Amino acid sequence: MRMDVLGLAGAAVIAVGIAAGGWLVGQGVVEARLGNRTVQVKGLAEREVKADLAVWSLRYVASGNDLNEVLGQLKRDTETVKRFFTDAGLPADTIEMLSLEVTDQNAQLYRSGPVEVRYIVAQTVSVRTTDVDKVEAASQKVGDLVEAGVVLSNEMGAWGSGPSYIFTRLNDLKPGMIAEATANARDGAAQFATDSGSHVGAIRNASQGLFQILPATDIPNMPENRQVTKTVRVVTTIDFFLED
Repeated sequence: MRMDVLGLAGAAVIAVGIAAGGWLVGQGVVEARLGNRTVQVKGLAEREVKADLAVWSLRYVASGNDLNEVLGQLKRDTETVKRFFTDAGLPADTIEMLSLEVTDQNAQLYRSGPVEVRYIVAQTVSVRTTDVDKVEAASQKVGDLVEAGVVLSNEMGAWGSGPSYIFTRLNDLKPGMIAEATANARDGAAQFATDSGSHVGAIRNASQGLFQILPATDIPNMPENRQVTKTVRVVTTIDFFLED
């Protein structure tokens, strides 16, 4: 009889232990599920901006068999190019003389066959200014230089000789754009929360994408730096808790 009582008592203890263990496991699952009630959304912010710096490098060449004559032609072309810039309203202090290249065809190591033109001399002149509109207007008249006899050299492809338009104030936009992207992400999360009968809680995790400066107008093969107007974009990825 005593053994039966002890046996029953032990069985009761084991049963209670199993029940308690089951309750703890059940609570663990519930808590894990509650902890995983999150939604991941992306938030987008965009700004249309205008470049505030223009840099334009023009490379032109002169050639011939008499080096002095070639250099004389290049000097005249340089004065024509400088006058082209100043006539466009760009101050002389924004104009800079860059590299001067002299090539003697007879001195080329791997030359083959006769040389028709011995000397090729190239000069690069650059203008750097915050007056973007004047540079843009001047770039539309570059044909005037060709008509004046200046032989422009383009070694960088279809867009190589045009001005580069740069936006330098990205840091001024970052705080506001991040806030906007975060707010847009929360709006998206709120829709998910509504559909699931809950509401948006705190941020669990957030990552910010890179700020991109893109062309405002999508023109095939035309890089962003050739357009005055640009689009700045950032995308954030945020995990929000969903709460009852």
